[in-house]
Amino acid sequence: MTDSAKPTLLVVDGHSLAYRAFYALPVENFSTKDGQHTNGIYGFLSMLVNLIKAERPTHMAVAFDTSRVSFRTEQYPEYKANRSETPAEFRGQIPILQDCLAAMSIPVLLKEGVEADDILATLATQGVAQGFDVLVCSGDRDTIQLVTDEVTLLYPNVQGVSQLKRYDPAAVRERYGVEPAQYPEIAALVGETSDNLPGVPKVGEKTAVKWLTQYGSLETLLDNADKITGVVGGNLREHLEDVRRNRALNRLVRDVELPMGPADLEVKPIDAVAVRDIFSRLEFRTLLPRVFEAAGESADAAVAQPSQAAPAVAELDAAELAAWLGAAEGDVGVTLTIAGGLPTRIGFATRDAAAEASWMPEVAASIAPWLASDAPKVFADAKPQLKALARAGAEVGGISYDVSLAGWLMRPSFPDKTLGDLVDRYLHEKLPEADPNQLVPETEGATPAQLSWYTLRVADALRAELPARVTGVLETIELPTLRTLADMELAGVAVSHEKLSAFSAELGARADAVAVEAYATIGREVNLGSPKQLQEVLFDQLALPKTRKTKTGYSTDSTALIDLQETNPHPFLEQLSQHREATKLRQIIESLDAAIGADGRIHTTYVQTGSQTGRLSSTDPNLQNIPIRTDESGRIRAAFEVGEGYETLLTADYSQIEMRIMAHLSGDPGLIEAFNSGEDLHRFVGARVFGVEPSQVTPAMRTKVKAMSYGLVYGLSAFGLSKQLRIEQSEAKQLMMEYFARFGAVRDYLRSSVETARIEGYTETIFGRRRPFPDLTSPNRVLRENAERAALNAPIQGSAADIMKIALFRIHDEFRAASLSSRVLLQIHDELVVEVAPGEWDAAAAIVKDRMGDAAELSVPLDVQIGRGADWNEAGH
Repeated sequence: MTDSAKPTLLVVDGHSLAYRAFYALPVENFSTKDGQHTNGIYGFLSMLVNLIKAERPTHMAVAFDTSRVSFRTEQYPEYKANRSETPAEFRGQIPILQDCLAAMSIPVLLKEGVEADDILATLATQGVAQGFDVLVCSGDRDTIQLVTDEVTLLYPNVQGVSQLKRYDPAAVRERYGVEPAQYPEIAALVGETSDNLPGVPKVGEKTAVKWLTQYGSLETLLDNADKITGVVGGNLREHLEDVRRNRALNRLVRDVELPMGPADLEVKPIDAVAVRDIFSRLEFRTLLPRVFEAAGESADAAVAQPSQAAPAVAELDAAELAAWLGAAEGDVGVTLTIAGGLPTRIGFATRDAAAEASWMPEVAASIAPWLASDAPKVFADAKPQLKALARAGAEVGGISYDVSLAGWLMRPSFPDKTLGDLVDRYLHEKLPEADPNQLVPETEGATPAQLSWYTLRVADALRAELPARVTGVLETIELPTLRTLADMELAGVAVSHEKLSAFSAELGARADAVAVEAYATIGREVNLGSPKQLQEVLFDQLALPKTRKTKTGYSTDSTALIDLQETNPHPFLEQLSQHREATKLRQIIESLDAAIGADGRIHTTYVQTGSQTGRLSSTDPNLQNIPIRTDESGRIRAAFEVGEGYETLLTADYSQIEMRIMAHLSGDPGLIEAFNSGEDLHRFVGARVFGVEPSQVTPAMRTKVKAMSYGLVYGLSAFGLSKQLRIEQSEAKQLMMEYFARFGAVRDYLRSSVETARIEGYTETIFGRRRPFPDLTSPNRVLRENAERAALNAPIQGSAADIMKIALFRIHDEFRAASLSSRVLLQIHDELVVEVAPGEWDAAAAIVKDRMGDAAELSVPLDVQIGRGADWNEAGH
């Protein structure tokens, strides 16, 4: 900290630090719904907020470059000429950053013909003269020359801008061995690669410091250049003009004419409304309160007032609440508070009234008919609330909207996680929330009835924005699926602790035995889970060829080691692979075992908003990571058993659903014929590609065609196909040419789908689910090609997810309509697991097969395979 008795001037190099922030934060994770990249802005503002909180400057400004043209380029046209073109994703962020700073009342200074560092140098010099302690924050080492007892440099580390190194004169001497004013003399001798200033050949930092220490200054050194012996002395004499030019160019200008001086840069209150407005557009919700905290203001000051006054909440008894609900017209917002999985309070709201009550037996009984009715109800994150009501014995009907699902459909790439996020985004207001970190919160959070009122208003805003076809996905797919998932989670699945624990012990013994073998192979014990120790063993001790470079050395992931084992087989690599496989399986098993409840069943939670394609995922525990089609996966699945009171498990999955969707979307007559003929798809396609009869298609041919067919769906290149099949790239390219020669409509569809998405900005499934792809128009080739590959698959994978959900809730609903006790337990990948009650097999199997088969009208049939058994593995097919 600086001397508190003196004012503190903070001057920041905006361009250099925003550029560092851009590279420190992944560009693909920071984008608005309109496709505006924001990683440089976010990283810079995060750094600035932390800096303001830590240093508490009294005066502040941020300087920017105007262009690459300055008086230095006039003197030396090659100055900074080696710098690559500014990334397109960064271009455009600087003007928006300057708008953010203006909203925060932080002066922005820039001047044609000079660089930001010259502005910093001028302000620092003036600040010292006017009695300020000065903090200079810059990522340009030229600013080291500004350091004095009154001027401290804050320099970012290699990770970006999250940590700043403090350079006072002592720190400069410790790091560089010279006084701060002499650092540019080192740079003049060594050269500045980033500025395209070549130095003296073979002269590094140590030599430069030795010379400057010996002669006292650069000028004296150059005057005595003839006394420097050896090769470096000759090089110095040959490059005297380069050194003088470098020193002239890296000398910062300290007398730039500026419209404002240090005294004019006093910290002022932020423009609360302007900050909130621009941060809302940039979708910086978590950063917003940090800005207000750093400014010493309450974020509440920036909150827009509700467009209508919140209704007073009426606390009603059972009879009054039933009457209130009976009189309510239109949508009613519903919100529960839950403790221990059961409701404790319930609140309701219309657009102009609100009521709530504690969840008591008499309240539950009085409102049960309304809850079960078709009266339209609006929720935020309805599933846990439906489960709590079901545990309390209450049925819920008439769910007309869930703002959490609607918000995810609107922005599947960056879904809002809470009602507060949705209120912020769509109403531009702040949801009243108690601070969870305070034992006695200073402000009370919204009550259930108030939350219901906000939920209704968010629903109105989302209805106005959500496209009609996407609204159709919400109403006809996601809301019915929501109810089904709630029932599936409540039901759970019976799992044998004995089977899991026995297999876990077996895997532990296997891993220990393999580890002993591995230690014997290399002659010592190491941590087989430590990448650093494995790098030492593989690349130093065993001298194996180095894999791809990473930030921490060379890769030791499974893909890299599989390639290494193929090109340079070694017993240790095989042992390491076996140890990893056993350890990973054991971790999966232990997570499953720990999740078995007191009822002997696992109750996973399905995440409906967890993917961009619409596919379901599961958590606590994750059932999607159980391996498939291996002996070990069979052992795990065998632990999932039919529960007490039920007769058997039924499994059902779609055969080649993504390829069938590909045939439908592309309209390719060859693929459609393959599916409609009943012939094995890959044998049929192989016969066409290789020009033989189906009976002559060998297993190797079939494998190649299968990899090709599925690879195309995921944008596989000839290089990727060659790597996957372990064949020459030329053969893979020829295989792709032969494939497209016979199935040209597939190629045409894939090309047109990406081009359509490039124009529209999104892909769309058969049913209207959208996935935005702003990077399809990115000038950055890597981002653009990644988006193209994802866009190829999105309509296909998303349509498959939609079809599975439609089949899922229709099966669930038909079981109930037929008064069957059988129930759907699991949906994993393209497979359903059903627990069948005694005497219901025929009815349940028929419903499952029919509803999966008619979940979508395609130009090819949806083939469904059914299995039966006492456990999941036995029921497999």
